[in-house]
Amino acid sequence: MTKYHFDVLVIGSGLAGLYSALKAAEWCKVAVVTKSTLEQSSTFWAQGGIAAALDKEDSPQFHFNDTIKAGRNFCDQAAADILVTEGAERVKELIDMGMEFDKEGDYWALGLEGGHSQRRVFHAGGDATGNKLVKFLVEKIVANKNISVFENTLVYELISNEGFCYGAYAYDFKRNENITFFSNATVIGAGGASGIFQRTTNPYTSTGDGVALAYNAGAQISDMEFIQFHPTAFYSGTGETFLISEAVRGEGAYLVNDDGKRFMVGYHPDAELAPRDIVARTIFNEMKRSGSKNVFLKLDHLDKDFIQKRFSHIYDEVKKFNLDFTKDLTPVTPAAHYMIGGIRTGLEAETNIKRLFACGEVSNTGVHGANRLASNSLLECVVFGERAADSALSLEKEYIDSSKMAALRDFYVDDSKEKEFIKLKNEVARIMTDRVGIVRSRESLTAAITSIEKISDDTEFEKHEYYSEKLRSLIDVSLLIARGAVMRKESRGSHFRGDYPEENPEMLFRIVQQKGKDIKHLNINFNENLNDHGHGDRPKKCC
Repeated sequence: MTKYHFDVLVIGSGLAGLYSALKAAEWCKVAVVTKSTLEQSSTFWAQGGIAAALDKEDSPQFHFNDTIKAGRNFCDQAAADILVTEGAERVKELIDMGMEFDKEGDYWALGLEGGHSQRRVFHAGGDATGNKLVKFLVEKIVANKNISVFENTLVYELISNEGFCYGAYAYDFKRNENITFFSNATVIGAGGASGIFQRTTNPYTSTGDGVALAYNAGAQISDMEFIQFHPTAFYSGTGETFLISEAVRGEGAYLVNDDGKRFMVGYHPDAELAPRDIVARTIFNEMKRSGSKNVFLKLDHLDKDFIQKRFSHIYDEVKKFNLDFTKDLTPVTPAAHYMIGGIRTGLEAETNIKRLFACGEVSNTGVHGANRLASNSLLECVVFGERAADSALSLEKEYIDSSKMAALRDFYVDDSKEKEFIKLKNEVARIMTDRVGIVRSRESLTAAITSIEKISDDTEFEKHEYYSEKLRSLIDVSLLIARGAVMRKESRGSHFRGDYPEENPEMLFRIVQQKGKDIKHLNINFNENLNDHGHGDRPKKCC
């Protein structure tokens, strides 16, 4: 068993975690711990871009208005204002650091995506923005002497005592070694949970581990009923899928049904460029009406050379299925894409647990409301990733008396449990997809809760065993989503109830869940500091 002491511990290697680590490392010693590798994250898979109001025809106010509208007036307005104003500065900062975004001549090649009133989406490598961003930051992370990277290392429990977080317990899969990380501040940037559904655009690692970590340590979890389904994931018929970026429709692609008819026209004034929740639900209804397993993207009216260059990665992926993306109808259906809810944080990325912060998809500031505006996710990562770093750095150094901490854990992996875990994971995914998907009802949600609770009751969990803990985490997150959804008796944004098909103005509150406590409701713009470790001045160098 090994012990480490760091100033800041960052859990997760998506954009939020990487950016937070890089910023904190300007002042202190930082550990980045990831259960896979630095380049295995939802960010790395992201085809869309990063939205920022930098064009002279655009403004942060326009971006703010689009964010609020897409979020169904459920956004925390202070968080949204921070996103669009500081977001422009963060993108400028990335450019100054050497990040190369796509250009057309001397001008940025700004894209238009669903819900945006202006072209403001920066891309890199066409449809490989996440890939390029992660590689750009990973190079800087690896070269930074103040950052220690622990890959293939699972954080399975936070070290918490009397409302404080002092680090985490982890397990190194390569060395079969138990590790204890003590830290002055801990930042969770561990991504989302869309991987718990059968059809997802996320990597298999996106199962909500960060949410479960925080929940089991006593953190508040909010807005978990809001799971965004991306309208256009490739439909192969074999289970294989991948995202087809919103930017494709931004460049003029049509959505058509089996008869070749554009079904979005007349349904929404923005047609294919309506907000994601509307497009995904309309596709779902069109498939139900026609009995089809998918709809199609149609691009044969667009310039072939431009499409092939602009979306080279998508073109190559579609080609693997013997289809020409530029001229053949491309089959698509919605897939779970983004967790809007998460660990409840204030505007400084603080949680209700002192010295614990969260940023990126794993967190919930309320910035996305009930439906995330396209390409605001990467922006959130850098804006609140920096705020998490600043908040962590503002803390006074505290002596950690390890004698007050629980004993070192003896975590282990029992390979004989893998088969049963996969079976139950797939069963949970089926339940979540069938009963907690795009369209929900009290009947489907209560059935889901009953079924998942039965799986939990019937399973013999072994404490600190990998597959047991992973299944327990999966069940915790699934129940947080389903219980939030059954309590929200309205339809709003990405949460649609067939039995409550309209928005209810009396439900303008966040559903907050906390282990061992009653569920509570909070006003959507309630912005109190969750504790006294908020945003402060940068300290003197501590490394």
